[in-house]
Amino acid sequence: MGYPIFVIVLFVLVVCIRQVNQGHIGVKYRLGKYIGMRQPGWRIVIPVFESMKKVDIRVKAVDVPDQEAITKDNISARINAVIYYRVSDADKAVNVVEDFRYAVSQLAQTTMRNVVGELELDQLLSERESASSRIRDIVDQLTDPWGIKVENVELKDITLPEEMKRVIGKQAEAERERRSVVIKAQGEVEAATNLSQAAQMLSANPGALHLRTLSTLNDLSSDQSNTVIFAVPLEILRAFEGLAEGKSKE
Repeated sequence: MGYPIFVIVLFVLVVCIRQVNQGHIGVKYRLGKYIGMRQPGWRIVIPVFESMKKVDIRVKAVDVPDQEAITKDNISARINAVIYYRVSDADKAVNVVEDFRYAVSQLAQTTMRNVVGELELDQLLSERESASSRIRDIVDQLTDPWGIKVENVELKDITLPEEMKRVIGKQAEAERERRSVVIKAQGEVEAATNLSQAAQMLSANPGALHLRTLSTLNDLSSDQSNTVIFAVPLEILRAFEGLAEGKSKE
């Protein structure tokens, strides 16, 4: 008699026991009515009268498909993103919304288009993290009644039409040329300022001008192929002419 009883008890245990793995949580019902959540481990579920749904509460990464969005300055762009979320309340995730995975994906797509429509193209390209944070905050707030916690949203790719890419390329090239001209002009101003200061210093010290002249001659003399032409000031020639006339009168 002991053996059949053991088989019956084992059969009942196999039929009634449900295993909830780590990273999941069980949502239990009795006669179709929610009675509570069950933590990971072996849980007894009476057939016919009770049932249990297992909900994954780990962080999930959902790829939001490409969306056609119009920016505030009426530029069309295709954008895709990835959203990271987890179930914070399994009761709401199962009993409030029919399919929370599909609902989160659809809400993320709509919110992404709305946020992009509030930004100009330059803002969208330069402030991608800010746009991602705004999408995350909106989706997190709207999914809170569903028992969903949005951890992060990342904009992956922003694809622009080919003609817009060419326009942006020309704009970037023009900006680089403008910076080059500005830097060159700043260099010329600094060089002129330094030359002006050097001229003032040399004019204030007559001996410094002669030293500078001798230093220049020394640099030129290092190469024998150079030909040096001295420009003698007119005042010196007149001085020599005056000396010559004085000696002839004597």
